[in-house]
Amino acid sequence: MEATQTYSYRRPSLLRPGGLGLETSGGTTARSLAATNPSGTDAHPQFFTGFLQRPAVAAAGLLAVAEVARTRYFQPAETSFRDPVVTSDGERLRFESFSVCGGVHLRLDVLAAGHDGDVVDRGTTNVDVNEPLRRALSGVLDGAALHLSVGPDEVTVTTKTEKLVERKVPLPRRWVRGFGEIYVLSGEFDARAELSAAEAARFLRALPSQRRASGAFWFAPAGRSLRLVSRPVPGAVCLAGPQRLAALLPLLRFASGLRVYGPVVNASSQAVASAWEVTLPGMRLTATVSPDATRGFSGEGAVLDALSGDTVAEDADLISALLAFEPHIDTPTLAAESGLDQTRVRAALVRLGAAGRIGRDLAEAASFHRELPFDGAVVEALNPRHGAARALVAAGAVQFERNRPGDVAALVSSGTDTHRVRLDGDRRSCTCIWYAKHLGTRGPCKHVLAVQQSMRVEG
Repeated sequence: MEATQTYSYRRPSLLRPGGLGLETSGGTTARSLAATNPSGTDAHPQFFTGFLQRPAVAAAGLLAVAEVARTRYFQPAETSFRDPVVTSDGERLRFESFSVCGGVHLRLDVLAAGHDGDVVDRGTTNVDVNEPLRRALSGVLDGAALHLSVGPDEVTVTTKTEKLVERKVPLPRRWVRGFGEIYVLSGEFDARAELSAAEAARFLRALPSQRRASGAFWFAPAGRSLRLVSRPVPGAVCLAGPQRLAALLPLLRFASGLRVYGPVVNASSQAVASAWEVTLPGMRLTATVSPDATRGFSGEGAVLDALSGDTVAEDADLISALLAFEPHIDTPTLAAESGLDQTRVRAALVRLGAAGRIGRDLAEAASFHRELPFDGAVVEALNPRHGAARALVAAGAVQFERNRPGDVAALVSSGTDTHRVRLDGDRRSCTCIWYAKHLGTRGPCKHVLAVQQSMRVEG
């Protein structure tokens, strides 16, 4: 499903001699939240004005983010532009995009060491990266520092008759689900390998090409690099569709290393997501890829458990009021400020993450606040299994055979079928076709969710 969003800019983004001006279109800012605007939105927010220390690196990174936003890796086809999102947190600028197919997320972090300027405000907005700007960015060289402004110049005067630049762009709602899935999945990631610049270039350039790559590849640490292994082993990282890391290649000439992240795996593990972080001077570029090149993050189902709590929506509203685009979200601090325990705070953060409002910085093992141009009320609609489970509970479809701590068995009536659900500690199973097909790798089925919700209702 796609929603059409209209971006309105005061003028196109331009690269002039000595200056890069990125125009903004709508967004939520810390200043407008604290001031007179009750919605917390600004039509054309200004976030930053200053200098980029390494212009060529920043230009190549921004170009990579913009290129991913219009790329379909699975079944490539011509696509329309989708504008990247930028978040300013007072210390850095984060530029993000998803591929059209939803299976690749790319984020460029311009750290404090990568710029010298003034953070005018904190918040999130879309930025215009048009075709002429893309061509201009490809020619930027390092030399004198390049001035960057994110948002219109404060001295710009806009008259009532000035015509805005408008572009209607189909923005898939799966992007919102993708942000949420990545937030949950990356919470299980640890650093698996760290390669030098030379080893990183050798490894990435040796990956199979688009025509040769199929299925998931597994790589295990081997000395200072990674080696291809025939099956998952402890410490290995999965890479499905190696060609989807192509966006990293233009940045290798600037890189000082490559850090690889993934979850714990063993010999029986199925394909999993992974993240590949290129370390740059004053910046980081991170590509997170889904477990299957044929599907995006929106189908992983990782957020469903956290969305199922009875109080999670109310808790999320409370926690959201305490966020202010902090560089690092601290769970214990939020628990103390909100009066909630840390388990409920984490569930609330996942709910906010499912609406695209929380991201995770793997390099710093921290979460950060962002806002996207979607209403948080769409979260349940974007997770139909969650809504279907609620309907089953409301219909009285769940009958417990056994319900004691650590050992639950129940029958769930769904249409003309009855399914048996078993919850045994951390393990869960169901006799439905969904479970038989995916074996729990894409989140719980609606029957498991219904049993879990019924258990909370019964106390």
